[in-house]
Parts: sequence; structure tokens; C-alpha cells
Amino acid sequence: MNYEEAVAYINDTPRFTTKNTLENTRMVLARLGHPERRMKLIHVAGSNGKGSVCAYLSSILTTAGRQTGLFTSPHLVEINERFQLNQQPVSDDLFLEAFKAVMEQVQSLLKECPDRFSHPTFFELLFLMGIYIFDKSHMEYVVLETGLGGRFDATNVIEKPLVSVITSISLEHTEYLGDTYELIAGEKAGIIKEGCPVIYDGTRKDVERVILEKAAEMHAEAYAIRPDMYKILMNTQKTIDFLMDTGYYLPMEISISSVAEYQIMNACEAAAAAHVLDPELTEEDIRRGMEQMRWQGRMETVLPGVILDGAHNDSGVEEFVKTARRFQKDTKVTILFSCVKEKDYEGMIRTICENLSFDSAVVTEVDSDRKVPAEELSQIFRKYTKQPVAEYPSVLEAFDAALERKDGGILFCVGSLYLVGSLKRIIRSKEYA
Repeated sequence: MNYEEAVAYINDTPRFTTKNTLENTRMVLARLGHPERRMKLIHVAGSNGKGSVCAYLSSILTTAGRQTGLFTSPHLVEINERFQLNQQPVSDDLFLEAFKAVMEQVQSLLKECPDRFSHPTFFELLFLMGIYIFDKSHMEYVVLETGLGGRFDATNVIEKPLVSVITSISLEHTEYLGDTYELIAGEKAGIIKEGCPVIYDGTRKDVERVILEKAAEMHAEAYAIRPDMYKILMNTQKTIDFLMDTGYYLPMEISISSVAEYQIMNACEAAAAAHVLDPELTEEDIRRGMEQMRWQGRMETVLPGVILDGAHNDSGVEEFVKTARRFQKDTKVTILFSCVKEKDYEGMIRTICENLSFDSAVVTEVDSDRKVPAEELSQIFRKYTKQPVAEYPSVLEAFDAALERKDGGILFCVGSLYLVGSLKRIIRSKEYA
């Protein structure tokens, strides 16, 4: 089997099936010799910002000279992006080696324990491959982003992380996680382990109560991060400088390469986690790691005046709007939007239309069986705005049309990471090289 065949096999594994028990994943790890026990692990869960927190932590540790692995999802263009070794995607050769090693154990278990073991799901398979990759590459630290939820997520088989991080909570995947903030927080708080410190977003008191109750139960020291713990010093169209003063450590001035203010909370959570997980990290290590972090698809400028943002739920779009509004006074704003069907796309569109002064919108369909028809999206836009709205099922045609409408202004592409990934592939093509 070659790399392309391995990727095809993984993609054919159902992504949205009933999860297996954590014991299922543990059985494979045991056959591999429990490589996860040889790593210093950082575990990150949450509804919004967990990928960014993971990226900040990976950048801090790598910049400080630590051998660091990063497991995150989803990928935007290539599946290898999910496995970072010192901030570089894993090679095709090691990816294939990991796939073969994991599948050898999977096939053995299916034959030997058909009543107790089931084939791993898409995410479980990738997680197991990631653990193999990081162990084979001798990564000292590994930053793990949960997939869905926390308590029953495949990544939650790890036994004793150095630190856990819980980012902001929103009403997402309610069919799986519950339909209240408290229920969803309870699922995320399931990653807190006995005696292992937790850093968390303390903005919502109802969420905080749940996390603190779990932390107390697990005898875990808890560190809240709140918006009143930072002060913006300078905000340009490329960077944000701010003062972080959590009260846990000495105040620190930090600069991040982002136009999105929501990244400040993520950066503060990562900085606090870095202090906790490795006391030998200096303030300069943390500052340099923050400055050098780059995270695809999060208010990312990919072409002059073209910004991609992976906001794909209500709270994410609210934060997107806060940032985008900074540009509307000075320049023409165009929106390119798409979404997947299980999201509250009408709520997201309403938030954009009611809070952002844009000149026109273009809607399209993501390359997924979960896509929402462009015609349906355009009808919803017209329900909430009188600005021109165009629809193109093809992402390429929609992007071309949006660029034409942009006309020297700014084009924001938002609503789905699938959309961000498609646009990344288009931009990397010869047409936009």
C-alpha cells in the first residue's frame, strides 16, 4: 500500500458514526506498547479557539528548543497537516509507516477479539497514528487537540497530562454534547485528570461553576483567564500588542501576528499554560513563541485584501464580526460565505447582516455531503439584508465573483473550515500563484 491508498482508506472510514468506547482505543495503544506514556502531554478542549491555543503552545515550545508534536484537526488542504513535528507537517513516508503500524494492530484485534473490539473511526484512527508518529520522532512534548467534546473523545485515553486547557464554550454539536452551556462544559471538563492543573476561559460564570466543580473533584489546581486580565496597547491591521496581567505571574507585554481580538484570550490561555507546564520556560521564550505563531484560516490574509476566517458557529461568527467591523469604515467589504448543514447557518447569517456593513455577499457550497445549497443560503441572506447577494455552487466560480466584487476593498471568506480549505487549494493553484 502506498501513501495515496492509505489516505483513501482513511477517508473511506466513516467520520460520523457512533464513537467506540475509550477502551477500544486503549487496546490498540497497549498493542503498540503505550507510546503515549513516554510523552509530556498537553490536552486542549473547547468550542472555539482550541486550535489556536494548541498552535500557540506548539510555537512557544518549539521556539524554546523543545522537541514538540502537535495533533490538531481538521486539516485544510493535506491530511498531513494534522500531525506537526516542530511545526512542520509529517512526511508522507512516516505517515504511511504510522498507518501500516496501527492497521497491523487493528487487524489483529479484529481477528482475536471480534466481540470486544471494533474498527476505529476516522478520528480514532488518526489519533492512534499521531501517537505512533510522535513516539517514532522522539517528541518530548505533544499538544493534543480534542476532536468532539472531551469526556468520550479518543484523545481522553491519556492518563496524566502536564496541563489541560479548556477554551471558550458555545452551543455546538448539541445532539452529542447537550443543549445547555453547563452540559457542554461538563463534557469538555471531562479531560481534567487527577492532580493535573487546568487553565480555562472564565468568561461565563455558568461554565466556570462546572469546570471548578470538576477540578475540585479531581484535586486539580484551576487557573481562570478572563477578558479583564489583558489590556490592548496597539492594534494594527497586522498585529496586536497587549499587556497580560493574570495575577498568577508578573505582567507581560505580548505581540501577536493577528488582526483578531479574540486571539488575545487564546494567547493568554496558552501563556498561562506554558508557565504551568514547564517552569523553565522564560518570559522571552513565551513572547517569541507568541510572535512567531502562524495559524491557517484564522483571520489569515492569503492575498492582498483577502482574509480567510474559519468561524463556523454562532460565537465564532460574533467574534469574526467584531474584527471585521474595524475595516468597514475605511474600505469596501465583501463577504464570501458557506456552511455545513448541522450548524445554525441562519443565525450566523443574521449576525453578519445585522452587525456588519458589507457591500455585497457571495454564497457557495462546500465540497461535502453536509453542504447547504447555495440557493438556500442566498435566500437567507436576502431575508436579512438589502445588499446584493450572488450564488454560485462552485467554490472557484464564487471566489472569482467575490474577487471581482471586492474591487480594491477587503474580501472576508467565512462560515466553514471546508470553505477555507477549498480556497487554500484554489489559491495554491497556478491560476492564483
